[in-house]
Amino acid sequence: MITRRQFLGTTAGAALAAPAIARRAYAAPEFTLKLHHFLGPKAPAQVMMMEPFAERIAKDSDGRVKIDIYPAMSLGGHPPQLFRQVVDGVVDMVWTLNGYTAGLFPRSEVFELPDIFNGDVAATNLAMRDMFDQYLAEEYKDVHVLWLHVHAGQAIQMADKLVRKPEDLKDLKIRVPGPTGTDVITTLGATPVDMPVPGLPQALTTHVVDGALIPWEIAPALKLQDVTKYDIEGKNKWRLGTSTFQVSMNKGTWNKLPDDLKEVFNKNTGAAWWKEVGDIWRADDDGAIKVLIAAGNEYVELTQEETDAFKQALAPVIDDWVKQRSGEIDAAGLVTAARAAIAKNAA
Repeated sequence: MITRRQFLGTTAGAALAAPAIARRAYAAPEFTLKLHHFLGPKAPAQVMMMEPFAERIAKDSDGRVKIDIYPAMSLGGHPPQLFRQVVDGVVDMVWTLNGYTAGLFPRSEVFELPDIFNGDVAATNLAMRDMFDQYLAEEYKDVHVLWLHVHAGQAIQMADKLVRKPEDLKDLKIRVPGPTGTDVITTLGATPVDMPVPGLPQALTTHVVDGALIPWEIAPALKLQDVTKYDIEGKNKWRLGTSTFQVSMNKGTWNKLPDDLKEVFNKNTGAAWWKEVGDIWRADDDGAIKVLIAAGNEYVELTQEETDAFKQALAPVIDDWVKQRSGEIDAAGLVTAARAAIAKNAA
């Protein structure tokens, strides 16, 4: 296990060390919760989101709750098993990508669709929060959701081929993060390869894939700059959809918490936190592309005309999603509601 204290020791950051020192002053915690996830300990998702959240819970509970973070599947299993682990109580909490368990979260998929997601991460997070009780809660009934979020969106990262128009992707093999990405890549005439992101560097090195749909933020942690040349997005940060994530707690764990500690979690997972998470991921993405460029990758922002060509090519993805999902959910109603909720929450 790599703990927060070990991470601080390796970075030797004096400014970051203060919270760890302060935490040692707490009495022994009443509840020590295990938070399991699939990325490494230096990934922005842990350092910028999960660790600050854990510190706030410790502080606001006066040390009565301690969250131990277990990165890189260090408690066992594979990324697609994370949701089952939290449902079954193998762990207390998880951060996971919904797309790893295809078919379990069909309503949440609406926020992943290109041109439903418009690049505004915080507004999309808040839209999911606004719609949760009425539209989304059914598919999370087996867990207690702390928060949902998206990332900055699916950019195109290519090993050695420059892509500027939809037909440039024809017949290539592209890594996708889940069902929505599969529909996007299939519509563009390429072959989707569904895999958890930790396997991407090797897949690029061995030419299992030619490129990937992926946000910038995770690329430096995976050292993708060593195995790619081109980082491509549309005009004004337009992306080919996004991915939805959840941080959820086992229901039994939640029910064991006394009401005052439940209120600590509720306080720290309100609308302000969902927005802050969006701002964190936007900033991480903006910072990561600078790292890729500094390493020698070529950043490509498509022209408006080129971006519009992708939008036109991907227009059928929404219609097809509505047709595919309408037998089980009110897909058309979700599209309308999601568009309205994102617009309402736009900065």
